[in-house]
Amino acid sequence: FAQVSNPPIDPIREKMVMSLFTKLGSNLNVLSETPDHCQEIQLDQPVLNHQDYQKLLHLEHPNFRSILVDTLFNVEEDTSAMEKAIGEICNKVESAVRDGVQVVILSDQGTNKELAAIPSLIITGAVHHHLINKRLRASAGLVVASGDVAETHHYATLIGYGANAVYPYLSLLTIAAMAKEDHNFGTSDHAISRYIAGIDYGLLKIFSKMGISTLQSYQGAQIFEILGLDTTVVDKCFTDSISRIGGIGFEHITEDVLELHRQAFESPYREAMGLPEGGVYQWKKEGEFHLFNPKSIHYLQNASRRNDYNIYKKFANLINDQQEVSCTLRGLFKFKKRTAIPLDEVEPVENIYRRFATGAMSFGSISHEAHSTLAIAMNRIGGKSNSGEGGEDEIRFERKANGDWERSAIKQVASGRFGVTSNYLTNAAELQIKMAQGAKPGEGGQLPGHKVDDWIGRVRHSTPGVGLISPPPHHDIYSIEDLKQLIFDLKNANRAARINVKLVAEAGVGTIAAGVAKAKADVILIAGHDGGTGASPISSIRHAGLPWELGLAEAHQTLVKNKLRSRVVLQTDGQIRTGRDLAIATLLGAEEWGVATAALVVEGCIMMRKCHLNTCPVGIATQNPQLREKFAGDPQHVVNYFAFLAQDLREIMAELGFRTVNEMVGQASILEVRENIDDPKLNSLDLSPILYQETSGAEAGLYHQIAQDHEMDHVLDWILLKAAKRTLDLGTAYKGSFDIINTDRAVGALLSNEVSKKFGSAGLPEDTLYFKFKGSAGQSFGAFVAPGVRFELEGEANDYFGKGLSGGKLIVYPHQESTYAASENMIIGNVAFYGATSGEAYIRGLAGERFGVRNSGVTTVVEGVGDHGCEYMTGGVVVVLGKTGRNFAAGMSGGVAYVYDPNTQFAPLCNQEMVDLDPFAYEDITYVKELVTNHFKYTGSKVAEGLLQTWDQACAHFVKVMPRDYKRVLQERKQLEQAS
Repeated sequence: FAQVSNPPIDPIREKMVMSLFTKLGSNLNVLSETPDHCQEIQLDQPVLNHQDYQKLLHLEHPNFRSILVDTLFNVEEDTSAMEKAIGEICNKVESAVRDGVQVVILSDQGTNKELAAIPSLIITGAVHHHLINKRLRASAGLVVASGDVAETHHYATLIGYGANAVYPYLSLLTIAAMAKEDHNFGTSDHAISRYIAGIDYGLLKIFSKMGISTLQSYQGAQIFEILGLDTTVVDKCFTDSISRIGGIGFEHITEDVLELHRQAFESPYREAMGLPEGGVYQWKKEGEFHLFNPKSIHYLQNASRRNDYNIYKKFANLINDQQEVSCTLRGLFKFKKRTAIPLDEVEPVENIYRRFATGAMSFGSISHEAHSTLAIAMNRIGGKSNSGEGGEDEIRFERKANGDWERSAIKQVASGRFGVTSNYLTNAAELQIKMAQGAKPGEGGQLPGHKVDDWIGRVRHSTPGVGLISPPPHHDIYSIEDLKQLIFDLKNANRAARINVKLVAEAGVGTIAAGVAKAKADVILIAGHDGGTGASPISSIRHAGLPWELGLAEAHQTLVKNKLRSRVVLQTDGQIRTGRDLAIATLLGAEEWGVATAALVVEGCIMMRKCHLNTCPVGIATQNPQLREKFAGDPQHVVNYFAFLAQDLREIMAELGFRTVNEMVGQASILEVRENIDDPKLNSLDLSPILYQETSGAEAGLYHQIAQDHEMDHVLDWILLKAAKRTLDLGTAYKGSFDIINTDRAVGALLSNEVSKKFGSAGLPEDTLYFKFKGSAGQSFGAFVAPGVRFELEGEANDYFGKGLSGGKLIVYPHQESTYAASENMIIGNVAFYGATSGEAYIRGLAGERFGVRNSGVTTVVEGVGDHGCEYMTGGVVVVLGKTGRNFAAGMSGGVAYVYDPNTQFAPLCNQEMVDLDPFAYEDITYVKELVTNHFKYTGSKVAEGLLQTWDQACAHFVKVMPRDYKRVLQERKQLEQAS
């Protein structure tokens, strides 16, 4: 069961409270103001300890009854015994509920030598859907008492398929036993409570990334995609869940259960087998098979360092030969026999190089040495390295004396975050919008505070020592129209760059890809679930995302059918290791490929799976200077590996009769399923949806042939650029006035791109380019405006005002002839200063919701904001001279906000999870007065004028919103300065 990724909401921190069930009497007024007919058992959270379980098992209340139902079947019967038992249990539960039982406990605690346990998820889903079909589900709560529940994902699936509460008795007994043996655990009760708290946190994280606010909304929502179950199982236990490739039925599941049962109860068997060593997450000698293992890693590193293609072929054979253990869907495929052609007729490796990219790994998640080595290698061969969403130090933008270049050709943006400036966007050949992350969909990037040193803090425009979270949602993308606007913004910010949108392989990604193509993306990346530089949470490594084979095939087929395929480049990534992987990806529809983990292995990675701990022993996933010195990677090793990949692919192309990659794209009919698959489980899969070749619409093209029209011919910036030509050539000042209407979007982005090209991040001196506008500005007014550019708007502006502001100055005030009170009316839209990094702004009037979200450096004054102001802010200063909406400062880890609160109404509107409300210090009073004075000077604000006239009294009513982490770091620095 793979957790499907939807755009998530902000992380939830409230206590999880759920009703086990609701009881409604008959002939009662359900709208009564003092109801006595609604009685509930409430649980603080869904994981039961021993005491709470016993209370439910032995309910002592006149209105409540519980029943224990064994979820077992006889091991001596045939392989249909489990399916029969499921039917009997469903009928038993139905009878009990009809008889007035309100709490049904499904328990496998009675397991013995004769009776085996039905998997808890199978029986829970079956009972849940049976009660739904009988219209009885709302009459009772389901409690699952099972020994097969341990990880967060187990709880998530049980709750997702109907369980109200879970009693993981075996996990709790195990923890109690461990606590007795190891005093570091504390008492058994303490250890169990910590385990339950950990599961609660993990569940909240899952709900958050799924965009669900409460546990009750998640319960029974079935937000999963099934991999490898037959329709008979799906229809009975997981009705209407997505299951695209079929798989095993009840008979195979029964055989699996009996195999485990024999290991537990047949002593000779148990002694011979012993407990399995595991190795699901990290390679173990006698554990689960991994494609990257000591032998394959040795071959790959040895081949790359020696530049020995023969050794590479040994590595490739280890990866490609999945006869005994198939680790990937593509391992089940083979190429059909075709007429071969000579190798010298296949296009050269130099052409193929241009189709390679490295996966998005940010500076911070990996070291500067590892990051820059990949960039140098890709620039040498004409491929593209990816910056990740962590920004990039400007020292890498210039070529070295020897011709090497550390600049990443692909600059990733989590729409606007971590050092996304005009200059950053200008220094790119491709801009990638990270809509989601394949290895951990819905979670975004996370960098613990101990990895955020001064260097990374500077590059990311954040505070050293403070952890960084970049979870979706992207607050400027709530619809395909919003995505289209961001694509337009970025194209204006660098019209020479391709715009790439990164999507996750999941059911429905084809429809999303079609929308993205219509939104004018140049490249669509379908990211698979593998990868994540080893830093993904354990629950995501195994239980989130889907193989790229599924997502890529669906995206390509849908784009072809809708005659959109020829308008976009289709790319994929996710543990691509060999030329065979490249060939299969191409046949399924990809014309470009991302390689990440394998490239890190070439640099020296040994797959320790400790990337998040900053303890990488080979200097790759660490910022520790001592460990970084151990880095032994060489750009030439990486170049050698990509040369091997290109040559390997060419040989396969020659064997299949393809002269160019373009000829090969989307020819899925060349693939077929291997016939010599011994495993009956694998034989049960139906891979035809992946291998289907869409012909309807194919005449429009199966690969990229038509450039997107980004509709930039008539943007207002061309007029501004013409007016600013003398300034850009000679540096002289300019001031001009222009009319603006709401179809003028992203005004300032293209102009700032030219400023950045000429003057870099320093831009121009303050107010060198001074543009005065009158009218109603469209979306993204002032986006990425560079230093030295001043925009003054008389009128109003739409959403995304000042997005990515990069050092410029923005001023807005109402029309001079307007008669309304500016401080009581909206003058700019939602999501102002999203991801802004530096500059100033003064807004005479109210702003919409999510003002200053992800602001990391802008200083701004505004006269009131809507909900979620300063959300996820990491730097800068926000002064609010009026009311705020609710949830102010949620996720705010840096910067400072000053809120004028004369009626003391602000505190309950502020999310104080990460911030304190501090009184003004003397330096605060002086600084804020200076900003209010500027606000009056630039906008003529009546509010600012009134405050300045009574400043001695007014300053006492300001509240300082101070992030605790930021305060801690400032105090630590002050102590260090005093000590020195």
